[in-house]
Amino acid sequence: MPRFLRSLFGQVVLALLVGVLLGLLVPDIALKLKPLGDGFIKLIKMVIPLLVFCVVVHGIAGAGDLKRVGRVGVKALVYFEVVTTIALALGLVLAFVFQPGVGMNVDPKALDASALSGYAENASKLESGGTVEFLMKLIPGTVVGAFATGDVLQVLLFAVLFGCALSMLGPRGAVVAEFVDALSHVLFKIMGILIRLAPLGVLGAIAFTVGKYGIGSLKQLGMLVALFYMAVILFVVGILGGILRLAGFNIFKLLRYLREELAVVLATTSSDSVLPQIMAKLRRMGVRDSTVGLVIPTGYSFNLDAFSIYITLAAVFIAQATNTPIGMADLLTILAISLVTSKGAHGVPGSAIVVLAATLHAVPAIPAIGLVLVLSVDWFMGIARALGNLIGNCVATVVVAAWEGDIDRERAHAVLDGRAPVEEDLGDVEEVPQPAAAPTLARTGGAHA
Repeated sequence: MPRFLRSLFGQVVLALLVGVLLGLLVPDIALKLKPLGDGFIKLIKMVIPLLVFCVVVHGIAGAGDLKRVGRVGVKALVYFEVVTTIALALGLVLAFVFQPGVGMNVDPKALDASALSGYAENASKLESGGTVEFLMKLIPGTVVGAFATGDVLQVLLFAVLFGCALSMLGPRGAVVAEFVDALSHVLFKIMGILIRLAPLGVLGAIAFTVGKYGIGSLKQLGMLVALFYMAVILFVVGILGGILRLAGFNIFKLLRYLREELAVVLATTSSDSVLPQIMAKLRRMGVRDSTVGLVIPTGYSFNLDAFSIYITLAAVFIAQATNTPIGMADLLTILAISLVTSKGAHGVPGSAIVVLAATLHAVPAIPAIGLVLVLSVDWFMGIARALGNLIGNCVATVVVAAWEGDIDRERAHAVLDGRAPVEEDLGDVEEVPQPAAAPTLARTGGAHA
């Protein structure tokens, strides 16, 4: 038991239990703990803009010469958009079928919006105004202004431009690329420090929720978590499994091959901790290293399948919990905005709340402050988010490689079937045979391994 409590997951579980007890036994005190959850959100939000910038720039610049790998990049982006749209739609459908928030009867006016007021002002830029107005608001007044206001979409726009320009510079941009990469490591370290405060955030959020709305509120929150896990499993096995089958591979064999990395992500709720190992394993499977080097880093920012399910599912949940009627126009708006906002979120616990807030502010009918309800169980949903995102990116890499002819199918099947020898050092992949029929592409994957 002590070893379990020393783990962050164990501390979160303990905080959840203590929060429930405080909400039941001393609701007056529990209500005063709400600043713990709000403060945790603000700390995470503080790092997100710069972190998104570094991750996107590093992913694009790491792809190498954009002209030489343009075809793979375009196919990857097309795949990302199609699959992300399916994931977003799945979240909406399941939310309406199972209605996890119905019956909570939460009054949005009773929720304290002070902790989110600053971001609310920024996210309100996404509100109504038509397509042209929406696109114009994506452009920041100044580059510094985008970071100062914390507007994720504006930061993402600049990051894409910066990454493309850096890639076009080639060797002359190497120093800047290395600096951005080093800065991202510092930011992830900061994020690691902040995430240690997750138990306090969960304690404050769940204590306030139970103290304010009673133990009955946990039924809907528990249903939301269970529904999200079911949605991710359905998406991985049904959607991704079907896509991978069309490419000639089996989803269960791929999951078994990646079981160690999935176990690490399960414990850390972040897919960043296994990025080098994942890239090395995919190259050992026979996927051309340039394709791995392009699709995986870019997918970490642009192909967040489970996160996409989370956005639409949570948005409808909040609408149901606050008895907010939403029409077809609102649903189409959520889908359209989520296609953009989901690209600015990385698989880091905490960023989901920030990007969800940005999405909700695009639909004025839904009270964005309702995301405080989701915070109390966000950590547990984060586990499925990280796992689903990682699996989605691995499937995307294999599918795009098969689409482009950048995979040694014989070797891939041998590895997935357990017939190929396992290297002791997954970083040593230089002797992996590359598919002879595949077009010659730049070797860019080594920098990530």
